[in-house]
Amino acid sequence: MFRAAVRFSVSGVRSLARTQPGCQAPLASRWYSHGKQETDEEFDARWVTYFNKQDIDAWELRKGMNTLIGYDLVPEPKIIEAVLRACRRLDDFASAVRVLEAVKDKAGPHKDIYPYLIQELQPVLKELGISTPEELGIDKA
Repeated sequence: MFRAAVRFSVSGVRSLARTQPGCQAPLASRWYSHGKQETDEEFDARWVTYFNKQDIDAWELRKGMNTLIGYDLVPEPKIIEAVLRACRRLDDFASAVRVLEAVKDKAGPHKDIYPYLIQELQPVLKELGISTPEELGIDKA
């Protein structure tokens, strides 16, 4: 009985030690679609068009912002301007402030991005009467 156990364990070790050419790791390759890659300008134009829809509703606004914030980027000022104008059309001040908070959060550790965006958006913020989170004092929490 001991001999059978040793024989099975030795054959098990041998099978582990053998190299099997059929079990190689697959090559690291990507199978991208053959579709056209979207440029930065096309991306920006797509989102500006989305938020500039005159019949956009609150759900579409939130869905678009959630999708946009999900990308690995900080939106351009022209996209944020379109979002803020959509918030004004919907008369949704809270969403406008939340958009600014989301952009500030998305900028993360890059402390120069958010002030740049606010500087670029300042005329729009004044025109639409939208206060920043800093002006409202809710950035201290």
